[in-house]
Amino acid sequence: MKIQEVSSNRQELIGKLSEVWEKSVRATHLFLSEEYRKQIAATLPEALCSVSHLVVAINELEDPVAFMGIEGDRLEMLFLSPEERGKGLGRQLLELGIQSYSVKVLTVNEQNPQARGFYEHMGFEAYQRRDTDEQGNPFPILFMRIAEPVGGTDQLN
Repeated sequence: MKIQEVSSNRQELIGKLSEVWEKSVRATHLFLSEEYRKQIAATLPEALCSVSHLVVAINELEDPVAFMGIEGDRLEMLFLSPEERGKGLGRQLLELGIQSYSVKVLTVNEQNPQARGFYEHMGFEAYQRRDTDEQGNPFPILFMRIAEPVGGTDQLN
């Protein structure tokens, strides 16, 4: 498995990364309606092209099987093909994000317990909750950050 940041020619990858996203969302985001999934899919190419750091995992056949997008210290997206789950690739990508890109915060759909559990296992904790997603849809979002020593001031709402 090769993991690399894509700094140019992102457009060439959009279709393949969209396929990875589609498979991943269908396996993990069971709370999304088909209509809403299509709405998100329509915005994915722009998101992939505009994120500051796009890191892609490519298998031995030169096919992308996972990717993450990072903006500042925030993990914006992390998606794996379902067949790659449970093999340590998500951990590898997130650790790279933390160590090489200073990722400290992220959001996760509360209705995606597998992702929430993964991020908690990786040392993140929820510090805020919102009843709606970024577009105002009724999908609760948890704001998470790398766990800090006891005594922090923020509370989970």
